[in-house]
Amino acid sequence: MELPFRKMHGLGNDFVVIDARPGEPWAGFAVDSAWAAAVADRHTGVGCDQLVAMEESPGGREDAFMRIWNADGGEAGACGNAARCVGALLMDERGADAVRIRTVAGALSVARAARGMVAVDMGAPQFSWDRIPLSGRADTLHLNLGRGPLSDPAAASMGNPHATFFVDEVEAIPLAEIGPALETDPLFPEGANIGVARIDGADRMRLRVWERGAGITLACGTAACAAVANAWRRGLAGRSATVAMDGGSLRIDWREDDRILMTGPAETSFRGLLETGS
Repeated sequence: MELPFRKMHGLGNDFVVIDARPGEPWAGFAVDSAWAAAVADRHTGVGCDQLVAMEESPGGREDAFMRIWNADGGEAGACGNAARCVGALLMDERGADAVRIRTVAGALSVARAARGMVAVDMGAPQFSWDRIPLSGRADTLHLNLGRGPLSDPAAASMGNPHATFFVDEVEAIPLAEIGPALETDPLFPEGANIGVARIDGADRMRLRVWERGAGITLACGTAACAAVANAWRRGLAGRSATVAMDGGSLRIDWREDDRILMTGPAETSFRGLLETGS
């Protein structure tokens, strides 16, 4: 069988999006880890950081449920860039200016923003060691963790675990070499996304990310949210910042109600057909 998909991206963080809602082409198709990893393979598959399925929201309380598989086949709880892409599809489909999406990590509100951008309410960051989670009680503002030139990160959860290292020059960090060891350090029982950030001002930041299950990525929305929150906790920056990543910039606003609003683009690269093998 050949079934349709969309290739989408947010600042180069790219996704294969399939529609598995009732009555849609992928309804009833069982995605497993091996198949997701095969689709994500950039040499023999379509190639993506994450495979994303739009499913029916349980109870119909939201416009859709978004299920996410990382490039290694493991499921992810949250992805801000994917939420913008799926939200843009749903808003176009419904002729609406706002939608709600359910994820494993909770419900997200997505809305149109100025200049064709899309904004996502990512919820409140979590800083307690057991919510991130860590393997044991620790000071999440100063973790006893390091590899090579990196040390002393701050940790946070945005529905997935993050460790943010603050450095003077992000390009000098061999992230491809030390990212895998940091992601899988025993301190993180579920693995972690590793961010390397340089503070360029109270409202500006440069960030590179080793994404859990995907490797170096051009952009990571939840990592940008975690980096801004961790920078504010350290007294390094304000609660709102433009975060420049390899694929472009996101605007992150940590509001006084403790919820983080992330604003950026959502683009469709192309459409195609996938052979399911059955």
